[in-house]
Amino acid sequence: MKRLFILILFISLSTPAAAIADCTTTACVDVFTDNNKIIITAQKGDGGAVVKKRTVVVPTPKPTLWFPPKPKAMPVVKRTYKPQVRVKKAVTTTVNLSDRLIKMVPTATIAYQPEFEPLVHVPVIFWCDLPTLFQSRVDIIGEVIDVALRPGFAWQWGDGEVFQTTEPGAPYPNQKVTHTYKHPGTYYVTLIATWNGTFKHNGATRAITGTIKIPSFAVITVVSANSTFTK
Repeated sequence: MKRLFILILFISLSTPAAAIADCTTTACVDVFTDNNKIIITAQKGDGGAVVKKRTVVVPTPKPTLWFPPKPKAMPVVKRTYKPQVRVKKAVTTTVNLSDRLIKMVPTATIAYQPEFEPLVHVPVIFWCDLPTLFQSRVDIIGEVIDVALRPGFAWQWGDGEVFQTTEPGAPYPNQKVTHTYKHPGTYYVTLIATWNGTFKHNGATRAITGTIKIPSFAVITVVSANSTFTK
């Protein structure tokens, strides 16, 4: 029973030191999302800031012996003083090598054709200027981290219909993202870009925890075609 107690005590004392050593020799890196931002956290060290002070000994001036000069007709006595040298104390500061970097993903701008008075029952071409792949390389506390994000698109046309795709769309003649309005009026178009991705560190690729959703908005006015009657 006594040996078992000693073994448990030894394990409990040794476990924290092993956990701390994980980020002491190699950097601990994590990438996640928070409030629609990419948060990159890297830590290398024992987790605390240590200030080491080194004391420098100030030399004490040695006494100077002075002998009076031999008497002369006009004796002049000159005294010399050795200035006291003051040396500032050197302070060496060692801090924990940790950093926190926030990367913003791009925001979409919505465009459509025709730009002027699109007609009802005629397809309107939509697109945005987001890339299909967003990449960023970050150098943080000497560690290189590669971030890769891909967006998904959810179009809300303002008339109750929704269209989801992985294509950002493009101007004419591309017609991968289109919508046909059935009634004239002013519509508020909403595009929600949802970003997912991975990050790579020291050759290992891991998924980024969480997603980023960024909305963009546009207003479109659809009109009716003028009818012409002929006999």
